[in-house]
Amino acid sequence: MTCRAHLFPKAELDDTLLLADAIRFGKGLQLVNILRDLPRDLRQGRCYVPRTRLAEHGLEPDALLEASEMGRFRPLYASYLEKARELLAAGWAYTNALPRSQVRVRLACAWPILIGMKTLARLRAGNVLDDRRRIKISRGEVRRLVLRSVLCYPNPRAWDRLFAQAGADPRYWPL
Repeated sequence: MTCRAHLFPKAELDDTLLLADAIRFGKGLQLVNILRDLPRDLRQGRCYVPRTRLAEHGLEPDALLEASEMGRFRPLYASYLEKARELLAAGWAYTNALPRSQVRVRLACAWPILIGMKTLARLRAGNVLDDRRRIKISRGEVRRLVLRSVLCYPNPRAWDRLFAQAGADPRYWPL
C-alpha cells in the first residue's frame, strides 16, 4: 500500500479488495513457479504438493520423479493449474483496479501475470515430470508479450483481452 500512498493517494479505490487481490496476485506468481519447478525441487528433496493431496491420487513425492507418473498426477496437477489461473486473475483485477494513468505500474504488474498465464498454458499441455524438457516461454515470446501489451495499453478493449489471450493459446490448451 506504500506504492498507492505515494503514487495515487487520492484515487477512489476499495483498499480492502485491492489488498486482497494483491495478496492473491503474489500467491499466483508463487504457485506458477512451484508448478513449473516441480521436478527440480523434487530432485533437491523439496515437495510443495501436500502429501495428503498426493495420497488421494495414490502417489508419494518420490513417484513424481518419474515422467511416466504424469497420468496419475495430471488430475491433481490440473487442479493446481486452475488455482494458479484464478490467483493470476485476481492479479489482473488488481492491475486493472489501479488508475489508468499509472501506465508503468500497471505494465509492471501485467507482465509477470501474462508471462505466468502463458507458462500455465504450456504446463497444462506438457509433462512437467519430464525433467529433460523444462517448460517455459522463450525470451522472444516475453519480448513479443511486452511489446503487445505496450501497444494494446491505449486501447482499453485490446488491453482487457490480453489476459484471456495469454492463457488461451490453442497450441497449449488441449481438450
